[in-house]
Amino acid sequence: MKMTKEDVLREAHEKEVKFIRLQFTDIFGILKNVAITIEQLEKALEGELMFDGSSIEGFARIEESDMYLRPDPDTFVVFPWRPKQGGVARLICDVYNPDGTPFVGCPRGALKRVLAEASEMGYTLNVGPELEFFLFNTDAEGRPTTITHDRAGYFDLTPVDLGENARRDMVLTLEQMGYEIEASHHEVAPGQHEIDFKYADALDIADKIVTFRFVIRTIAQHHGLHASFMPKPIFGINGSGMHSNQSLFKDGKNAFYDPEGPMEISEIAYHYIAGLMKHARSYTAITNPTVNSYKRLVPGYEAPCYIAWSGRNRSPLIRIPAKRGSSTRIELRSPDPSCNPYLALAVQLKAGLDGIKNKLSPPAAVDLNIYAMTSEEREKLGIDSLPSSLKDALDELTKAPVIREALGHHIYDRFIEAKTEEWDSFIVTVTQWELDRYLALY
Repeated sequence: MKMTKEDVLREAHEKEVKFIRLQFTDIFGILKNVAITIEQLEKALEGELMFDGSSIEGFARIEESDMYLRPDPDTFVVFPWRPKQGGVARLICDVYNPDGTPFVGCPRGALKRVLAEASEMGYTLNVGPELEFFLFNTDAEGRPTTITHDRAGYFDLTPVDLGENARRDMVLTLEQMGYEIEASHHEVAPGQHEIDFKYADALDIADKIVTFRFVIRTIAQHHGLHASFMPKPIFGINGSGMHSNQSLFKDGKNAFYDPEGPMEISEIAYHYIAGLMKHARSYTAITNPTVNSYKRLVPGYEAPCYIAWSGRNRSPLIRIPAKRGSSTRIELRSPDPSCNPYLALAVQLKAGLDGIKNKLSPPAAVDLNIYAMTSEEREKLGIDSLPSSLKDALDELTKAPVIREALGHHIYDRFIEAKTEEWDSFIVTVTQWELDRYLALY
């Protein structure tokens, strides 16, 4: 049921909310807040609240800095960990120009544009994300360390998994905020956790991912821990991914399911897979946007680094989970939780739609362990690799008109510029690895 402005005002007063955080993300997916009091809520719901866009990374220059926030009433939620009197709620906003047009640099707006394109073709996109994260101890000053709080392994329970209490609080808090939690468990690496929530339409899920990261970090702090969504915080153990389960629905039915098709998968699903594979190298800078992301995408740690698909094994980029009927879906395994979810879902959908529009066909499924193959064997099967560094990924993005269109020129230009600076800063930095390796030797 859609919330109206009147619903929000009534609920805010009934729940004795005093402060409302108007939230949106910059182009890197970092959550921004404009805090208002309940007295300003009506004005905010009319889209009349202004902020300085030049202060937000990648938004605007000084001379065009006035921006307006338009809250989405459906995103109203009260933070359960705040006091009942003088409570705090939030609304997620779209960013608009002073003339009433959507701001082209708003990541949420970028996703809405691609969803509108899908809608014109008769499709809605459902997404079910699997977010992994680490829980680390903090030092005496409260700064995060990379010392994990446990020695547990995959699906382990207490007494070894000391994060169990923190994770239980996280699940309870998320449920109070309207999430339907499907699974919550310890992951493979020490200190690593995963909480999965029920699939929904893509815009709702992107909002939920942004909120999820914020809630997880907040609750971790309450337990004296630091929650990190960094893709590969520790050398030698698994990194954190954000597998993206996705399906298109048309006329209320799963468009990826066909009981008569090969593997009970529809032609539309195969076209979609082909689109995701064709553009995989181009959108990786968006789904894996940090220097550190590429230390996860290496063989040996369960993360995909080869562009292939399978209905059986977990080493390729795309996996088809076993469930069929309305649960038929494909799982893109490369994205990591440092991405901007609005942009990451926008480029995935755009790639899949391109596959459908051009009736692309994927290569044959690869049901062997790709990690165990030689480079010659992979070449013979036509299996390409994902970019091996942020620099490679940015180079691929500059050659990708389809992905550029998904982002819009503003986000595309600002993203390339900022991430190129990030890469340039990284390559001139002298790391501990270099000192350990070369200082005494030379």
